[in-house]
Amino acid sequence: MFRRLFKGFRRPKVVLALGGGGARGLTNVGVLKVLEEEFGSGSMPFDMVVGTSIGSLIGAAYCLGVPPARLEKAAGGFSWPNIVDIGLHSTGLITGKKFENIITDLIGDKGFEDMKIPFALTTTDIENGEELTHSSGDLVRLIRASCSWPGIFSAVEIDGRLLSDGGIRNSIPTKAALEAGAGFIIAVNPGFSVKDQKISNILDTLVQSVQIMGEELNRYQSKEADIAITPELKGIDQFDFDKADAIIRQGEKTARTHIKEIRKRLGIGRG
Repeated sequence: MFRRLFKGFRRPKVVLALGGGGARGLTNVGVLKVLEEEFGSGSMPFDMVVGTSIGSLIGAAYCLGVPPARLEKAAGGFSWPNIVDIGLHSTGLITGKKFENIITDLIGDKGFEDMKIPFALTTTDIENGEELTHSSGDLVRLIRASCSWPGIFSAVEIDGRLLSDGGIRNSIPTKAALEAGAGFIIAVNPGFSVKDQKISNILDTLVQSVQIMGEELNRYQSKEADIAITPELKGIDQFDFDKADAIIRQGEKTARTHIKEIRKRLGIGRG
């Protein structure tokens, strides 16, 4: 008991902040794989996880006890045919029911109260712009909301609020981590895919604009992290779910380059 108390005084609260980014966010799986390989599932170098957008799904599943190997396997099912269900809705082109089924398949009927590691996720109230952090409520619906790209996936009505992608305000949830009491933040920054391209239509203009704004938000929010893991995902955009394996491998590769720094800064020796 005294050893645990002493450890608590030695080390600040460490929060792992998992960023969003559609398919690029699958890099979070690779990072979790390497952290678990290095530290062991019972000795991970963080006390809490905060996720946004697809980082909310990966983070929630991991904190519920879903191992990285299963997350990696599930990532292969995140293809557009398995996600897209076009429907008429005032807030989006995709109803989100298929994606909600994917979430349920991964985490079952579990909720925040079942977390083995404390967890929170972010959403955005699309009607007033308020950023919200959730550590209770309907987990499946909140994850769906956090992953709902504005105008693409329909927003989710929860408790009288119309909730959409947490990445609108928190593409990397470092602010939410600080609000949760973090004294040290390890962040995963999947980044955006700003392309040097000729813009020839409205869709190109819209997508490129989102990439530019998102990249700037990521740059700003990653500065709040003590360690920012930023994989090189050149040529991969938010829609490239067919490149899941390459994205996860890149997350693993980049995470390994930070292990020595994590051990040093948190005072964690090899067992």
